[in-house]
Amino acid sequence: MSLRSNDTAIDEIVASCNGDLRGAVRALLLINEHLETELAKAYAAAVDHGLAEREGSVLH
Repeated sequence: MSLRSNDTAIDEIVASCNGDLRGAVRALLLINEHLETELAKAYAAAVDHGLAEREGSVLH
C-alpha cells in the first residue's frame, strides 16, 4: 500500500467516525483485536489438521 493510499484510507476511517480521532483509533483497535482472534483460530485449526507447527510455523 502506498503512502498516498494510506493517507486516503486514514481520511476515510476518520470520516466514517465523523472526524472523531479517538473514535477512529478505538475502531481500529477493535478491528485489530478481532483479526488477531481470527488469526489465532486459523493457526489452531492448522495445527489441529497437521498443517503447521506452533514453533516455526509455515503459516507465518
